Amino acid sequence: MSEDKQKKSVYPDEVKTAAKLMWLRRVSAREIAEQLNLNSVRVVYQWAEKGNWEEMLQHETVEQATARKLIALVEKENKTDADYKEIDKLSNLLDKLAGIDLKKARAAKEKAAASRGERGDGKSRKRKPKNDVSNITPERLEEVRKELFFDYQHRWFENLCQRIRFILKSRQIGATYYFAWEAFENAVNTGENQIFLSASRAQAEIFKAYIIKFAREYFDVELKGGECIELSNGAELRFVSTNGRTAQGYHGHLYVDEVFWIPDFERLNKLASGMASQKKWRKTYISTPSVKSHGAYTMWSGERYNDKRKNKVEFDLSHAALKEGQLGADRIWRNIVTVVDAQEQGCDLFDIDELRDEYSEAEFNNLFMCAFLEAGLSVFKLDDLLAAAVDSDVVWVDFKTRQQRPYGNHPVWIGYDPSRTGDGAAIVVIAPPLKDGQPFRVLEKIVIRNRAWQWQANRIRELTEKYNAQFIGIDCTGPGSGVFEMVQDFFPRVTPIHYGLNTKTNLVLKAQDVIESKRIEWDAEHTDIPQAFLQIHQTTTGNDQITYAANRTSTTGHADVAWAVMHALSNEPLNRNRRGSTWAFAA
Repeated sequence: MSEDKQKKSVYPDEVKTAAKLMWLRRVSAREIAEQLNLNSVRVVYQWAEKGNWEEMLQHETVEQATARKLIALVEKENKTDADYKEIDKLSNLLDKLAGIDLKKARAAKEKAAASRGERGDGKSRKRKPKNDVSNITPERLEEVRKELFFDYQHRWFENLCQRIRFILKSRQIGATYYFAWEAFENAVNTGENQIFLSASRAQAEIFKAYIIKFAREYFDVELKGGECIELSNGAELRFVSTNGRTAQGYHGHLYVDEVFWIPDFERLNKLASGMASQKKWRKTYISTPSVKSHGAYTMWSGERYNDKRKNKVEFDLSHAALKEGQLGADRIWRNIVTVVDAQEQGCDLFDIDELRDEYSEAEFNNLFMCAFLEAGLSVFKLDDLLAAAVDSDVVWVDFKTRQQRPYGNHPVWIGYDPSRTGDGAAIVVIAPPLKDGQPFRVLEKIVIRNRAWQWQANRIRELTEKYNAQFIGIDCTGPGSGVFEMVQDFFPRVTPIHYGLNTKTNLVLKAQDVIESKRIEWDAEHTDIPQAFLQIHQTTTGNDQITYAANRTSTTGHADVAWAVMHALSNEPLNRNRRGSTWAFAA
């Protein structure tokens, strides 16, 4: 037996499991070896290769990456001063990404530290038993909560007693942040289980990052755990995705995130009912709106309740009725919180006039004013778009974000939609099928605002160094011409896309074919992709010719990501059966 095999054989299974969990949190192999007191870094790589740990990793958003790094650092043993500084930096970044008032959070942190008789700079840290919350009192939790949150969030807490809460909310008003706190406070005070259910595991772990952050910053407690954090009082905090096969075996208070963007609501609701069927468990549904044809809308509107009743009940879904919350006949407490409501109730983090300038009226109303999109106006169906959403952590086994070239030497196609005055630009990287019958996959998505066209072109250059780009499609209409010329210098084969009636029609028809035939996938966390496609509708020109648009003007940009996806997909002929030599499947 070789020396490596002798060393490997002496490690018990729990050490290997710990190494795997750390690897999946993207802790480096060297740190894993040091923290687990392994004889060699090579052992970690051998375990990773044998167990295919790399295949379990997924592509991340900025928020997911920040949450993951924060979790890994907090759980690290024997932290250095540099680690603590990085934790503080990541905590602040996570707050910013969630639209949190940093001054208010800092004041709450200092007040909590003062109540412990400690300095507020976070330097006083004593080793305590794992996940020990025994010294956290209800009074201290209440004190921090009152200092930290806005009026609408306090209203959510006041209705914690409701069996079912359904909250329709604006983007970026701190809903994830608040409900992570609420679950943490309730778990500490009662010892009751809390479950967070999201479209992807990575999205669920954003809740986890916030909870770890709360415990550390306000109570000097370092929480540790993988899919489950078990507190010293017995409460379990679980973070699962809708694809979790064992999720139905859990029980506790349930939080379902972005429910209007999760596919197959009937299956989801059965899963949720199984997890919180006992009368002591609460269910909380949180989401921005999608379209009224989504399966969750019948629950929101009360139609599900009225479906089998002779005496129908009228549900008032108006903003005026639900602005402060209302308990319906179906025992669901409904609440609508728009960005204007948030501002009126203490949240001063937005410039609403600026948001109105950046988005069209329809998109602004959908993103920030809780208005449902008109599904009938779109040329794409929400059900088809949601069917493309997958948990890439589970499904994509050949996309390895830890590597310098995450998709190896496999071919990718890049699509770019340019920015205009006050508009956003979008770049997407799409993996074409490697074998016949496989779907396209949106591997990476970059949304750009307020950047010069040279800067945008350089982002495309970086992508060509990161991936094996075989096709780049760029809209050369207007501002896109500068980006095209610069890209042409380093990628001579770049394809110009000149918009016209036929071009738009072909782009939309190709996207319809790919989406309706379920030949494309993207990570479920990217709800902006289906949202962008829903903005595209059929219209007519002044000559009564049919075309497609997304309410785009010179000052308002729309559906940027959708057009970028379509530019990349344009490399496949409209009639894919006549592909010929345009492109070939990779070996």
